[in-house]
Amino acid sequence: MTEDRVRQSLLLDFYGELLTDKQRACCELHFNEDLSLSEIAEQCGVSRQGVWDNIRRGVASLEQIEEKTGLVRRFSETQHALEALRDTADKLCALRLTGEAKTLAAGLSQGLEALLE
Repeated sequence: MTEDRVRQSLLLDFYGELLTDKQRACCELHFNEDLSLSEIAEQCGVSRQGVWDNIRRGVASLEQIEEKTGLVRRFSETQHALEALRDTADKLCALRLTGEAKTLAAGLSQGLEALLE
């Protein structure tokens, strides 16, 4: 899956409920189910052009909403920061720590891993 598709899927997860029913259905089938325009058109009973128009309008709406709110950007930044912290905690665990320091490092690593799931 390309980076654009991942982004579109994330935008759809965050803001999909704000789209029209047709836009959401077409976008979900295209980005999440990886169906072609023809397959979506057949399934929804509309033309390929109708499907393309719904996807195009839906994506434009999702991008506008993201531009105003920045939720997906902040979510991605938080995920990357948590991953970096987890990696640092894992490095701490790999050191020859003993006693409470070892326990704290392991707990930190496990807690960060749980947040990332």
